[in-house]
Amino acid sequence: MNVPPSTKPSVADATPGNWVDGWAPHSWRPFLRLARADRPIGVWLLLWPCWWSLGLAGIESEAEFPNLWFMALFAIGAIVMRGAGCTYNDIVDRDYDLKVARTKSRPIPSGQVSVRQAQIFMVLLSLMGLVILLQFNGFTVLLGIASLSVVATYPFMKRFTYWPQVVLGLAFSWGALMGWAAELGKLSLAPLLLYGGAVAWTIGYDTIYAHQDKEDDALLGLKSTALRFGEKTKPWLILFYGIAFLGIASAGFTAGASHIFSLCLLAGATHLIWQIATLDVSNEKNCLIRFKSNRDFGAIIFASLIADIALSAL
Repeated sequence: MNVPPSTKPSVADATPGNWVDGWAPHSWRPFLRLARADRPIGVWLLLWPCWWSLGLAGIESEAEFPNLWFMALFAIGAIVMRGAGCTYNDIVDRDYDLKVARTKSRPIPSGQVSVRQAQIFMVLLSLMGLVILLQFNGFTVLLGIASLSVVATYPFMKRFTYWPQVVLGLAFSWGALMGWAAELGKLSLAPLLLYGGAVAWTIGYDTIYAHQDKEDDALLGLKSTALRFGEKTKPWLILFYGIAFLGIASAGFTAGASHIFSLCLLAGATHLIWQIATLDVSNEKNCLIRFKSNRDFGAIIFASLIADIALSAL
């Protein structure tokens, strides 16, 4: 007996017991899965650089705390644009996803959503993102639009280079520029340093993520830093996570952060060291746990910025 697309079980790499599979209306589930609503980690990874940048701008301008309205806009924007980006990626990669065990149950290759439906859904999400973007100043609007060229090229990079994670980093870290621009209407050295650190962080964590697919990718002729680094992944992670830490720290000090920020950063450094020390690139579950733990690293960095703002005001 054929199972209606809307009632098909969860995709293979979804979080067990997620709200989409348990609570969402059946007719919505394929589209929510397409937007990765059943795997919220990507929203956090996209959102943290935005909130870091707002916190950094708060230190620079000696404001009490980041603008809560801007924080809400970035949060909604991260949800919407992550969904649009994932839909776009799935449209581009649908033939490859059908041949990979972890991705063949995704909505398009499994037949839950047609390509045409996915395209319409992507356009609707993009229009929602545009509405959110237009709430910011003109400079931030132009800066946001400028990111689209990077986003558009990412899905194709794994066909040509072992470094697609660099392009992902350039796209996923764009918020490190956006928050500062939203608050101050310009860019300067501090957000650029933050952006560089966020790009290196993304390369690191997505390399860990890519180790889950390295066998399938190799068979399909696709490339990734996981395949490029292989058993030497840990030394490479030391390099990229080290650059990430230095970039974030330098951004904070350039903006005028105090010793409170530097003390709190030690917790972030400890977390990255834990990731590297306990990583087992041959164990998919181990890789997924360490990849997802970067949500916690993002929270540590944001808390460091907020603690500096709060305690410096005393």
